Amino acid sequence: MDFPNTETTDTIRIKTLKVQNFRALRSVKFTDLTPLTVLLGPNGSGKSTALDALDFLIDCFQSGLGDAWRRRGGGREIKTRGGRGPVVIQLKYREQPGWPLLTYTLAVDEKFGCPVVRSERLQWRPAARSKAFPFLDYGEGAGSAATEYPEAESKNQRIPLRLQSPDLLAASALGQFAEYPRIAALRNFITAWHISALSTEGVREPSPARSDRQLSRSGHNLAGVVQYLAEQHPDRLDAIFRRLRRGVPQIEEARAEAESGGRLLLKIKDAAFADLIPASLAADGALKMLAYLVLLYAPEPPPFIGLEEPENFLHHRLLYELAETFRAATAHTQMLATTHSPFFLDALRPEEARVLWRDKQGYTQTRRVADLGGVPEFMEEGALLGQLWSEGHFRVGDPLYNREAEPWPPQRGR
Repeated sequence: MDFPNTETTDTIRIKTLKVQNFRALRSVKFTDLTPLTVLLGPNGSGKSTALDALDFLIDCFQSGLGDAWRRRGGGREIKTRGGRGPVVIQLKYREQPGWPLLTYTLAVDEKFGCPVVRSERLQWRPAARSKAFPFLDYGEGAGSAATEYPEAESKNQRIPLRLQSPDLLAASALGQFAEYPRIAALRNFITAWHISALSTEGVREPSPARSDRQLSRSGHNLAGVVQYLAEQHPDRLDAIFRRLRRGVPQIEEARAEAESGGRLLLKIKDAAFADLIPASLAADGALKMLAYLVLLYAPEPPPFIGLEEPENFLHHRLLYELAETFRAATAHTQMLATTHSPFFLDALRPEEARVLWRDKQGYTQTRRVADLGGVPEFMEEGALLGQLWSEGHFRVGDPLYNREAEPWPPQRGR
């Protein structure tokens, strides 16, 4: 599926995500992330926690470490049981294809019962075997930051840095200044992420009486975004409904109408009826599919989208094409999703799926499906990924598989 007016040259791609000491993620590293990456595994394996670690990072940038820390119950609830040291989140990413990898590392902990930034570092290695250049080197209220020109130290200005409080993120503060373009690009990237908490209840609610450019995390402003698209980008709204009707043919259109109380109400045109009906009477699956398409077809889509179990409320026959729609959308955004559906997984490639499980100590482990013995070979013979998962070929991550006999997944070549 093609997306209108797609731009790909400035799409930032996360290549590696590392999380330490965050709940069950004692030490988890996702390497070689693909534009579409899907996490699967049994309940409680850490899939949702991986998304929440990214959500925690967004909150740190948008509302501050203190608020993000307290919202999740403080160190006692956030930090891994029995773990030591700070919570660490590390991203390795490229701003543009062919550029060197940038590495951003944030380590946070508690000091006298209050959250603090233990260390924060943004660096890149301009060439192979060259020394890493730090754009930002900061911790507990002090450090330094570079303006630009990592290849020419004589042109670079390294500015001493001191913030008012040790719980402030330097990247969030300095990212608002044009003098620090790499730090600004990082801040803009993270604050534009969309980790969905979409609920059909939120989608059904009337929206504030305004046009909105972006769908909120809960989807409560869907009517406002539909109105914005109708006013400013009718071609995109038409494309959304063409795609929606392929899976939900009875839905002809949606329209935002003003209520007497000054709010917008989303109304749906069902082909079987002459009048539009309120979204409160529409099917859950139709509303959820509409919300996904509005998010993906946004004129300025989020550079990174996290979705939890997108299959919920949708007919299983729609899931293969939904996964393909997600992959098409990665021309202009990167996506990370969790799933329990083999029908959704059927559309994926082995390198796009990661299986998660908990070891005997209760900590999350992960492995690429492409690295599980036998799976690529079965797929070369025409098998589908979801079929192999349902039949137990992954072994690890299967709640019915006896891991006492073989706690680690078989490796290719073993």
